[in-house]
Amino acid sequence: MAKRHLITSALPYVSGVKHLGNLAGSLLPADIHARFLRQTGQEVLFICATDEQGTPAELAAAAAGEPVAAFCARQHDRQADIYRRFGLSFDYFGRTSSARCHALTQHFYRRLDAAGLTEERVIRQYFSVVDGRFLPDRYVIGTCPHCGHDGARGDQCEACTRVLDPTDLIAPRSAVSGSAELVLRDSRHLFLRQSGLAGEIGAWVESQTEWPPLVLGIARSWLAAGLQDRCITRDLAWGVPVPRAGFAGKVFYVWFDAPIGYIGATQDWADAGGGDWRRWWWGEAAAREVRYVQFLGKDNVPFHTVSFPATLIGSGEPWKRVDVIKGFNWLTFEGGKFSTSRGRGIFTDAALEVLPADVWRWWLAANAPESADTDFGFGRFAADVNADLADCFGNLVNRLLSFAVSRYGGVVPDGGVAGPAEVEAAGRIGAHLSCLRVHHEALQFRKVAGEVRAIWRLANAYAAEAAPWVRLKSDPDGAAVGLRSALGLLSVCARVAWPFIPGSAATVLAALGEADLDLPAWPEVVSAVPAGRVVSQPPILFRKLDVRDVERLRGRFSGR
Repeated sequence: MAKRHLITSALPYVSGVKHLGNLAGSLLPADIHARFLRQTGQEVLFICATDEQGTPAELAAAAAGEPVAAFCARQHDRQADIYRRFGLSFDYFGRTSSARCHALTQHFYRRLDAAGLTEERVIRQYFSVVDGRFLPDRYVIGTCPHCGHDGARGDQCEACTRVLDPTDLIAPRSAVSGSAELVLRDSRHLFLRQSGLAGEIGAWVESQTEWPPLVLGIARSWLAAGLQDRCITRDLAWGVPVPRAGFAGKVFYVWFDAPIGYIGATQDWADAGGGDWRRWWWGEAAAREVRYVQFLGKDNVPFHTVSFPATLIGSGEPWKRVDVIKGFNWLTFEGGKFSTSRGRGIFTDAALEVLPADVWRWWLAANAPESADTDFGFGRFAADVNADLADCFGNLVNRLLSFAVSRYGGVVPDGGVAGPAEVEAAGRIGAHLSCLRVHHEALQFRKVAGEVRAIWRLANAYAAEAAPWVRLKSDPDGAAVGLRSALGLLSVCARVAWPFIPGSAATVLAALGEADLDLPAWPEVVSAVPAGRVVSQPPILFRKLDVRDVERLRGRFSGR
């Protein structure tokens, strides 16, 4: 295993609170992986940031009636608070509008320009007569020529994920005013000559052995179509200024500077006292000793498999490149799409208003859209939460600890010797722990959840068979052995659950009298809780959801 693990998740746009799909498709799995690695004693750096440049921020600020800088600062703080309450354990959550990110973006441009990989070109660009301005890509919306989606943007169709230019759109109109009175005029821009790097990027992509089929397939399709040169500037006021004569009033394209924000945010982390950013990003040592994993949705894959690597490779400098890209499909909502405008779907702030973070974390990870899209439905959600969290894990916690408190005053009893049943239970759970670790390291989150669930069920089965509450009168020593062993299994259950449901797991470990609540050690050995330890009974961890809850949630989130 690598000496150090660098983890990044897709940078959430600053333009508003994200829905559960963003959480499921990048932020949450990245956090689960980071937590697992820390549990196993690995050195981890988990970096993220709000993506604050370009048209999304400018459009959202205009809609809110705020200056862009003030809007971005407020929205960054809002998102940071939501992610903190969701238990996302970033080592640093930065901003792509930081001075470090600006300077680094300009540095990469100068390196690419010096290498002959940038070129000035005059392009035909939409000018809105009503708005009196050129319209950058996201300022133009229309119908996708590939799939017919009516709300496609001028840079990418969210429906089919195809990358577009504004002139590709059918029936284009201004995203600012809605006006269709658009004319094509000449505008001068910079292009990154990706075509000159096609061979090197293609060879690098084909050398990847750990990328999942989804990611490798998207990268190959881009390369097979012929790697196109990419316009990396826009006619905007908000963004990273272009340090080139004649380009005043233009900024870099957000998809040029946003991935650079991973490095810039690491530099900001270093400036805040985190450590040396070069250990993670620079030179042969980083290439050899750091394992870099990116987590992102499938719409972001092309930019991370082709465009960002083109920037790193073209710079001619020894920047660390990604080792594994874990791409995810979509999380859909009751058979359709999330929609901000229609109020359809669950957004992260509202999710925390109705149910604890761990409930959402468990379901989204256990149903991760890895091999195909996952549809969120309230009925299925309630059934899964009740079965896994309330009836399986939560019931085990309540049965064992309430018995220990009510019958033994909260002091784990002495007496008796472990027998074949205890050895068998420990062995079976140990086998699942081995599989669990393999699945964690392979980034197979559904399989990880399945192994956690299996361990919970085995612990329940042992407790039911040992039945210390039944044996207490007739066989007090047997009851003591059964309770100590069952509590030991409960500790394992909480530790393997911690990457998924950290708050609830820490509550259980605290009730068991464990000391390592902030970072529970990975359970290498299955052993009984020692006699004499003081334990307590926590409150009910997970409330069961009934039909009324389902209808209430569906009514609130199904849109107007």
